[in-house]
Amino acid sequence: MSNGFSAGSGGSEAILPAAKNAKPSPETLTKLVKRLRALTLQLLPVEVDPQAVNEPTSRIITPQVISAFRAAAGDFDETLPYCLLRARAEFMWDADHNAADYDENFGRAIACEVLARRIVHLTAPDHLAAVMATRYTHLQIDGDESDPASALEMAIDSHCTIFLSSSESQDVVNSLWKGDLIQKMNEKFDVDYVSYSESQTGSFWSHVNPSRLCVPRYQNFFRIVVWLFFLFVYSQAVRQPVERLADPSYMNTMDAWEVILYVIALSTLVEDMNRLYKLLRFVTWRAFSFWNIVAFLTNSLLLAAFILRIIGLHDNTDYSAKLRLNSFQVLSFVAPFIWMRLITVFDGYKYVGMMQICVARMLQESGIFFALLSILALGFGQAMYALDAADGTTEAPSGVVNALVQALLQSPDFSRYSSSPSGLIMYYLWNVVTVIVLLNVLISLFASAYQDVVDDAEAQYLAFFAGKTVGMIRAPDSYVYPAPFNLIETFMVSPFEYWFSEKQYAKLNRIIMSVLFFVPLTIIAFFETVFQRHENEWMTNWLHGENEGDNSYPAVRDPEVDGADADAGLRISKVPFTELIKVFPNTAQSSEGLMLEEIRGLRKQLDLVLRKVEINGKNSGGERKED
Repeated sequence: MSNGFSAGSGGSEAILPAAKNAKPSPETLTKLVKRLRALTLQLLPVEVDPQAVNEPTSRIITPQVISAFRAAAGDFDETLPYCLLRARAEFMWDADHNAADYDENFGRAIACEVLARRIVHLTAPDHLAAVMATRYTHLQIDGDESDPASALEMAIDSHCTIFLSSSESQDVVNSLWKGDLIQKMNEKFDVDYVSYSESQTGSFWSHVNPSRLCVPRYQNFFRIVVWLFFLFVYSQAVRQPVERLADPSYMNTMDAWEVILYVIALSTLVEDMNRLYKLLRFVTWRAFSFWNIVAFLTNSLLLAAFILRIIGLHDNTDYSAKLRLNSFQVLSFVAPFIWMRLITVFDGYKYVGMMQICVARMLQESGIFFALLSILALGFGQAMYALDAADGTTEAPSGVVNALVQALLQSPDFSRYSSSPSGLIMYYLWNVVTVIVLLNVLISLFASAYQDVVDDAEAQYLAFFAGKTVGMIRAPDSYVYPAPFNLIETFMVSPFEYWFSEKQYAKLNRIIMSVLFFVPLTIIAFFETVFQRHENEWMTNWLHGENEGDNSYPAVRDPEVDGADADAGLRISKVPFTELIKVFPNTAQSSEGLMLEEIRGLRKQLDLVLRKVEINGKNSGGERKED
């Protein structure tokens, strides 16, 4: 009786069956993850080179190994990518918490990720979205259920560049980016992904749908337009103290540019707070990044500038004038942050995206530098203060801090301590430690981080793009009001949610959004029904032509000539295509695999010769006995 698995078969050529509708329980998935971990430990009991695991012709991740892992899932093979990525996360946790076995566990983590990628490659195209985007839960160590996550989301949270750079992952990501796959809430209030083509008729007016504002591509374009407008408004607002200083109303009223600036700033604040709440509720802290800190600082400075400006409008006293001055001074500190956030607005383009990845990785690596700098700064600061207090009098601590910072920025003031030889020696030591040691450590860390990103630039960007796309739709929102129109939703639409039924509230939102965004929705509908369809057809015909050169086009492999060349008896396919490729090497196998295959062939031939010799010997012995 066969169980459908043979260790010696190349079962990886089979296609995974359709994903089941019923999701397995968290207990079942937890048991499957443990079984996959046990298999991986048997596969890699010792340390291996991660590069050897990830090679296309790896002698470790062979078709037989892939078949074994598929068979290990039993009836739950549609959950294999999720479970393998979960096993990878556990191996990475083991590696980070057990330095002695880091290399062994890191190799096992890479093996799980490579297996997940190879198994997804075997998924039928029409079931790829279900396998990649279906959300599952597992049991955590304390027995609680984890947050729902799909294989794609888990790969993004774990930064699985090998998995996310696969063509299958990018197909799903591009479908989400373009809106070909859309979110839909089921009866259990969980998110399912369905094809957009199945939910509309294809006519122009069916594309004039407010739900299309949820598509990441259109959100990104809308955000670019709004942010460029915001930069223009900010540039006009900071010029108001110069242009309106002679205006008597300047003291008691705000300019129109200031009003627009703070309205957009308020909408951005509401949007960021809403995103923060949804990330905390629906996702995990892993979704936060350096840019969330930048957004927090930007919103805080804008809020502080607004409060100071409002208080300064109260009267015309000197105190109010000082507050107005402080308001514009605080507002000036916003400029570096809003221009810095411009990188996140255009990060959908590869060049800007790679720049953002490099900056984020450098800042991550600089943690060692700032930790050492903080410790040494406390030590030297206390030493300088103690030397100053030795004579019984001290100056303000800010003076010591200012001297240390100037030295760190390579502008030391040695004359400050010229009257104190001990203070001058200590100041020399601070300069040597920071300029010669710490700054060179920072340079080496930055160079290492940059080199790591550049060496794997394509995979890093594809993983980043996947994170950007999924992050825009991960916290579900049924009605997307992009800033600054989210203020209308917050103060004018959302209160009706408690008074209206679900259908009435949905109808109200559709009417308001159709009016507010009629122009953008019309442009989107025109793009999807006219331009995009014709562009795709033209690009497909131009790039791919009528064939791809595979087995489906025999006329390409053995073409026949026409016209005058045919009349002259000339031919292209004098040698058949099948004969030409017989001399090609088998690049799908490693050199070790080819050698083993040849050895097995020689053994089979040798066994055949030995059997024939044995049979001939028996026949000869029988003839001698008869004689």
